[in-house]
Amino acid sequence: MTQFPKDFLWGAASAAYQVEGAHDVDGKGLSVWDVYSHQPGTTYQGTNGDDAADHYHRMEEDVALMAELGMSSYRFSISWARILPQGKGEVNLAGIDFYSRLIDNLLRHNIKPMITLYHWDLPQALQDEGGWEARATTEAFVEYAKVCYQHFGDRVDLWSTFNETVVFIGHGYITAQHPPGVRDPARGLQACHHVFIAHAKAVAAFRKAKVAGLVNQLAVIGFVNVLQPHTAASSSQKDIKAREIADAIFTHWFYDPVLKGQYPPELLNMAQTALGAPQFAPGDEKLLKDNICDFIGVNYYKREMIAANDGESITTQNTTGEKGSANEFGFRDLFKFVRNPDGEYTDWDWEIYPQGLSDGIMQITQRYGKIPIYVTENGLGYKDPIIDGEIVDDARIDYLRRHIEATRSAIALGADVRGYYPWSFIDLLSWLNGYQKQYGFVYVDRDNNLNRKKKKSFAWYQNVIQSHGQIL
Repeated sequence: MTQFPKDFLWGAASAAYQVEGAHDVDGKGLSVWDVYSHQPGTTYQGTNGDDAADHYHRMEEDVALMAELGMSSYRFSISWARILPQGKGEVNLAGIDFYSRLIDNLLRHNIKPMITLYHWDLPQALQDEGGWEARATTEAFVEYAKVCYQHFGDRVDLWSTFNETVVFIGHGYITAQHPPGVRDPARGLQACHHVFIAHAKAVAAFRKAKVAGLVNQLAVIGFVNVLQPHTAASSSQKDIKAREIADAIFTHWFYDPVLKGQYPPELLNMAQTALGAPQFAPGDEKLLKDNICDFIGVNYYKREMIAANDGESITTQNTTGEKGSANEFGFRDLFKFVRNPDGEYTDWDWEIYPQGLSDGIMQITQRYGKIPIYVTENGLGYKDPIIDGEIVDDARIDYLRRHIEATRSAIALGADVRGYYPWSFIDLLSWLNGYQKQYGFVYVDRDNNLNRKKKKSFAWYQNVIQSHGQIL
């Protein structure tokens, strides 16, 4: 049986807005989520991240739990507004201090930090100036990135710029379910292009600064994308063509700019012809081409089955507000998502399909070469059963076991997979779904001072790490 590489990283992940809380303390500025989540009707029962899991105040306790779990790496995001309250300009030293202490605590426990610079929480001050639709936001992002490189670059080897552009752009500008709550594909495409330009500029700055990392050699920087492989609903040519279109729109459009340095040409031409977007500034093509990622992070939760639309009305298969329909994304005449009649689904209607993880990893390897890959998110969201005071999350254990095996299968097939980060280390805010959807190894008792309690999956993953996957 194929073994995991000797230096394979066993981690877990989180994101600043979802876990930190302390939304307005120690000089932190407002993010778009601080504002949006307080608008009536935007989230489940009006939940927000004001307190979240209060990781900001309980960081040392949480890192001690990570160490007990045996994690060799922790993926977390930095709150841009905690570092630069207005998105640019004056640096908030209290924010610098928090992340510096977090990094030092991790390193004391031999846990390698993996930083994500942007996990959806744009400073509201920048949104007020146009957000990602404004070209100036790309320069503000580079300013923010440079501050992080300067203060943390001597201790962090693994960096990524953005998390899941397809989600924060798709829901921000197409379905209007995330901030800024706009329904305009043309504006969304322009905002998306500016994200890729911000990424390329930040990568260029990273390399110019020669960020050394902990081991005094050049650190590496990547990008984190949704990995959502598509399967044709039948062997018919119409369904196969529909699947190819879905791949181009939801996968190639988001991977090609950071791994090839260009958009899929045919799709770019279609977008610019139909919508007049994205518009390029002089030098954009070269900027993308010259700043290819060192690695790619993939967030895998499900695959999608795709069929030709044949013109009938499309309705969303997910009513939780986490994924819209093909119609909402503006592709009514091209394809539709269909439910797998034989599929296994979560309570939130996401298909559990571990083979999709190995399939998707191999598709990336085949399209882009043997790029280093980290599974930066993978997990089961559901309401954990509590039996006699214990959190008995057997379904999560089964889910993770099968997906770790799928990761091993991809390695056996030749993919360069270097780490696995379940989502998430601790129960946290699930954006629109509030706190009803749990993912963590650590339970947060929201009725009892946010006290932490280890779940059954905690001991299981601890054994997986200690055995380097051998117990599977």
